[in-house]
Amino acid sequence: MTPLSNTGRPLVVTDCDEVLLHMVRHFRDWLDREHDIEFQLEGDPFVQSMRRRSGEQPLEEKEVWSLLGGFFDTQMDRQEPIDGSISAIRELQREADVVVLTNLVDERNEARRRQLESLGITAPVYTNQGPKGGALSRIVEEHGSQRIVFVDDIAKHHESAMETIPHVHRLHFVGEPAIAPHVPCAHKAGHAHARIDTWADALPWIMETLHGEKQ
Repeated sequence: MTPLSNTGRPLVVTDCDEVLLHMVRHFRDWLDREHDIEFQLEGDPFVQSMRRRSGEQPLEEKEVWSLLGGFFDTQMDRQEPIDGSISAIRELQREADVVVLTNLVDERNEARRRQLESLGITAPVYTNQGPKGGALSRIVEEHGSQRIVFVDDIAKHHESAMETIPHVHRLHFVGEPAIAPHVPCAHKAGHAHARIDTWADALPWIMETLHGEKQ
């Protein structure tokens, strides 16, 4: 991870999975192919959406986290970009500093950075575990910008950000159409400033926010 410098430019802090890259669709295919596990993308909650085809019981949470770790250790090169994400980040980088805040263990930080770079996104990567408010606050303090947009697909991270650093503009974005309708909306809950699920619509909103056109 390359430390940020205080450039005075606006700042965009974005998640990766389901914002920049598809993850759950690739995870589903890998579970089917390698583990004979069915994963219903429209399921909610996440842990209870997986079942072995040999039985009716959902997997235990501990096993789900183990499988997720195995996926990220072996399948990151299969993840494909969300439609429009690469070009949107490049456009944003003309106007702002862009960093990636992703919930992975720190040992996978370099793998995520290389993964994104191979797809055309060169940006600092911060790894985090748990709610993102604290990590976001540290990034904002390090950067020094007064105009910040935080983009994430998980509602609880917007709640955490609102509680920790409320002046940051928060965009709830779920780029996987199969799960988007089932993800609780942080905007409706009052924890995000907007909910937009496509980059065609999200990019103009972020640009307007960075330029001070949204309050």
